[in-house]
Amino acid sequence: MLLIVRSLILAIMLLLAFVFAIFLCILRPMHRDNVHVLAKVFASVSPILGIKVITRHVQPDVVKQQNIYLGNHQNNFDLFTQTSAVPKATVSLGKKSLAWMPLFGQIYWLSGNILIDRKNRSSAFDTMAKTVKKMQQKLLSVWIFPEGTRSRGRGLLPFKVGAFHTAIAAQVPVVPVLATCQNHIKLNKWDNGVVIVEMMAPIATQGLEKSDVKAFAAKVHNVMSARLAELNQEAAQLMVKPVAQDNV
Repeated sequence: MLLIVRSLILAIMLLLAFVFAIFLCILRPMHRDNVHVLAKVFASVSPILGIKVITRHVQPDVVKQQNIYLGNHQNNFDLFTQTSAVPKATVSLGKKSLAWMPLFGQIYWLSGNILIDRKNRSSAFDTMAKTVKKMQQKLLSVWIFPEGTRSRGRGLLPFKVGAFHTAIAAQVPVVPVLATCQNHIKLNKWDNGVVIVEMMAPIATQGLEKSDVKAFAAKVHNVMSARLAELNQEAAQLMVKPVAQDNV
């Protein structure tokens, strides 16, 4: 019964969210804050899933500057958890194939997000160059999932280097954003516990060059992997006792 009721409520809320998104994108297509607004809308759905999302910013002022945000991509629940941390003036980088998804794809594009053809290497690098130019012209930050695919419980997967090429070319910091394990979320469970979403301190790229990309990506992966293990342990402990923390 809970699965049916929750699914119906979730479907209604998502429908309303999509209707709102359509009107927002029609009224101000490609606006630099569209993604932030829609992220907040989808993040507000998380209580329906029976989860408490604790969002932390290690350095709150970091969102006032241009960054490349690096999120760990787990599953479809990212839409309701990591979105709680998306700052203003931030767009995401997604697969070009998303544009063909009915309704969602069109909203994704009109929101101002950037589409990239990962199968075409020359096109992908051209998109990265355009991304840097767009960041500079519109003073944007970009949210990227460097794993390139959903991890689905396999931990932090190896990184693709595109995000790091972009960060170094733009000479902006990378900011890791980690969400703890979401495999425990089940629609037929009343209480799905806690998901911690933490925006870590920025990691500078000043002085780095193309030749440094692979080493830099490996360094960031190590930092994120170590912190994710700590956060997963904390979230697991919070799931067995009352949560007394508020969002920071």
